Amino acid sequence: MGTADDTLRWRKASRSAGNGGGCVEIADQTGNVHIRDTTARERGMLTVSTVTFAALLASVKRGELDL
Repeated sequence: MGTADDTLRWRKASRSAGNGGGCVEIADQTGNVHIRDTTARERGMLTVSTVTFAALLASVKRGELDL
């Protein structure tokens, strides 16, 4: 987990806006993507490579992580 960085440009995930407040934000940085919980920003962020993030998104789109 990283710490919040005010220099990053955060954006809210389009699919998380309507789910009752459980929102996810991401910030792109060369070679990395930072992920944080909008409702708990003080808890820091998870940083993964752009390759790992692309694989995560592909898995989500295929429904492999559905509960």
